[in-house]
Amino acid sequence: MINLFDLHDKVAVVTGGAGLLGAEFCQALAQAGASVAIVDINETSAGLVAESLARQGYPTRAIAADITNPTSVEQMVAATLEAFGRLDILVNSAALDPKFDPQHLDEAAQVNPVSGAFETFPLSAWQQALDVNLTGAFLCCQAAVKPMLAQGAGVIINVASMYGLVGPDQRLYQESAPAGQPPRYKPVYYTVTKAGILGLTRYLAAYYAGQNIRVNALTPGGVFNGHQDDFVQAYSARSILGRMARKDEMNGALLFLASQASSYMTGANLVVDGGWTAW
Repeated sequence: MINLFDLHDKVAVVTGGAGLLGAEFCQALAQAGASVAIVDINETSAGLVAESLARQGYPTRAIAADITNPTSVEQMVAATLEAFGRLDILVNSAALDPKFDPQHLDEAAQVNPVSGAFETFPLSAWQQALDVNLTGAFLCCQAAVKPMLAQGAGVIINVASMYGLVGPDQRLYQESAPAGQPPRYKPVYYTVTKAGILGLTRYLAAYYAGQNIRVNALTPGGVFNGHQDDFVQAYSARSILGRMARKDEMNGALLFLASQASSYMTGANLVVDGGWTAW
């Protein structure tokens, strides 16, 4: 049974590979035997992940790419093929996602102008998110599927979010805002683009019917990353399991979707949210 999860002789590309979950995905795929291309717009961060994996003896390569740029995406796929000779697995993990842990509060303020309030949300921020979260995934799928078709097989995993299934409970973000500051909001684009990712997943699964290319989505819940206690408590009260996820708790689901263990799944959405969307 364990052999179903074996990824030896497979090559995986992970966009957003230097991110909180992206780096975990790279580690999990490498441990399962895959050669991993770590793709990120931040070349330095991608290189650090690659160095960490290389020290463990795993074949890997860091590739800088702007997933909103078709030429950059095509070059990313070409670099992967040059390094490893094939491309079997694409994990679309790159996305704009304003976070509310201490490490990202300043970043969230920059990405989330006017605290993310819908009535005044800037069109430029909306368009940027569509470019990264949806168009970026579209371009990566479009480029990666070409060698998959030539090989006669491939797997695409699009990382969505529970907020692609349900609307954010804005009280979580407002109640955790420091006194005297305007309320915080999870922005409109995040729910809309993650719902779009699910539509893209279903479309591609149906489009490539009969061509041995499987396309599924992975929908994580909230992942703990040093969040403030009041946020963690409020979030945990909404989760059936009563806590946020650890950053490694998506790896099993990711490996399942990437491997032959899920050979009879396509067009599906695997939800790993601690029960958040079950009630």
